[in-house]
Amino acid sequence: MKKFVSFAFALTVSAVSSLSLAQDVKGDANAGEKKIAMCIGCHGITGYQASFPEVYKVPKISGQSEKYITTVLNAYKKGERKHPTMRGIADSLSDQDMADISAYYANHGKVAGAELPAKATEPNAKVAALLTKGACASCHGENFAKPIDPSYPKIAGQHADYLFVALKSYKVEGTATWGRSNGVMGGVAKQFSNAELKELANYVASQQGDLKTVPQSKFR
Repeated sequence: MKKFVSFAFALTVSAVSSLSLAQDVKGDANAGEKKIAMCIGCHGITGYQASFPEVYKVPKISGQSEKYITTVLNAYKKGERKHPTMRGIADSLSDQDMADISAYYANHGKVAGAELPAKATEPNAKVAALLTKGACASCHGENFAKPIDPSYPKIAGQHADYLFVALKSYKVEGTATWGRSNGVMGGVAKQFSNAELKELANYVASQQGDLKTVPQSKFR
């Protein structure tokens, strides 16, 4: 129990610093719709794949938590996440831009009245042991779509290959162009082999969630 409390507290502390600059900025979804031209080219194409540092589908961001999107954009801007394209985009955004874009995507593709299961489906024994070891549900929620804090991501139904690459990125240190600096997620990911991370990613991706890729055209 003490280990879980320490883990959850550490996650909360890490999120506070990422949100401190932007937490007072109110996002406007209507304004955000006018600022997403640089997002649509990847996140608005179903099945679109990135090719660095390996080929994988770009993440679904429609329906993601507003605070999490803002947290991520700030992490790229500060260099805590190092993907060159995303860092370049984040560097061009003000706190207001980030808040507006986040508000837009948090509501994008939502279906009124849609409900998610309270719990994820029962995993096999091996995956269950991995989930327990990583304490995944303690932060991302029992259905992996309702995290305990909105600055943490919804991950249910996210692309498996993206989740796998994201988890591996927390194990990468000392590179200028790739990897993610997060002490808590780094500690979690480094407990597992890449094969185990892939099993976790495949299981989480199979769960029902809010995340979508909504086809969008930049020629509107």
